[in-house]
Amino acid sequence: MRLSRTGIFYGVLTLLLAASPFVLNTYWLDVLNSVGLYAILGLSLNIILGDAGLFNLGHAAFYAVGAYTTAILNTRFQIPVVWLLPVAALAAGLFGLIVVRPIIRLRGDYLCIVTVGVGEIVRIALINDVFGLTGGSNGILGIQRPHLFGFIIRRPMHFFFYIWAFVGLSVFLFSRLQHSRFGRALNYLREDEVAAEGSGVNTAHYKLAAFVLGAAWAGMAGNIFATKMTIIAPESFSFWESVLMFAVVILGGAGSVPGVLLGSFLIIGLPELFRGFADARMLIFGGAMILMMIFRSQGIVPAHVRPYSLGELAAAEDSMPPPAAGSGASGNMPSAKEVR
Repeated sequence: MRLSRTGIFYGVLTLLLAASPFVLNTYWLDVLNSVGLYAILGLSLNIILGDAGLFNLGHAAFYAVGAYTTAILNTRFQIPVVWLLPVAALAAGLFGLIVVRPIIRLRGDYLCIVTVGVGEIVRIALINDVFGLTGGSNGILGIQRPHLFGFIIRRPMHFFFYIWAFVGLSVFLFSRLQHSRFGRALNYLREDEVAAEGSGVNTAHYKLAAFVLGAAWAGMAGNIFATKMTIIAPESFSFWESVLMFAVVILGGAGSVPGVLLGSFLIIGLPELFRGFADARMLIFGGAMILMMIFRSQGIVPAHVRPYSLGELAAAEDSMPPPAAGSGASGNMPSAKEVR
């Protein structure tokens, strides 16, 4: 039943998005482009925050590394921006590996505070024009548009299909990842890191892998953002951007791919509907967030936790080899069949 509901959600969303270019004007198409961009960023953060349960409030740093890598290589060496998608991912992932490796043993609030510091360090470094490459406060101008098979992506409608095709790819890959062995190991970390480590899960390895993968995907989102805007500056990667990504994941449902998509629509798209009430829209938005945290703390579409029946546990127990005699195994513990 859960899979059919998810399929219906994706089907309805696909139909609505497919009809959007024919019924919406340029302004609202551009709003949907921003929603799609934050959906990619939210999915990249979801693997760190939602799947692995690691607080990260500096995700904009990886976003910035991907955008600036694209901008520098394109403006200085005229490398096509589409070719730079994997380069931006590699640069952001490598940066994540270097930065996160020394702090990977930190937990909870301590890790969160350090990630805030990383994000601010990157922003300040960009303002200070590191090695004369980042352009300081003025940023970098003249970034080329993407070229696909000789076609230049330049209009909001073109970017709509470009961005949402990437969102679709992200949804497919991250949904598959959640049901893989790697995804299950991340869920063990989220639920109880000590128990996961006691069960043989290499917690440091999986935490670092989650950060690197999330950083690489955020780097590709930075590439798309740079080519869409054709100009980037440090203020585009402030702490507020990390807060928005964090809110997208938490509001939609940490660990839930459909929840992240819904959260990106609510956090990025919904405030535009209240733009006529500019003085009060953030008050309304903040009040709605508070109510959500009180009455729906797991998010609008919380991650599904698979229930296991006693019959499944008994079947799993029957498939296990019997303990060796005198091995000290918990022979006095009741089995699932005895409990049943």
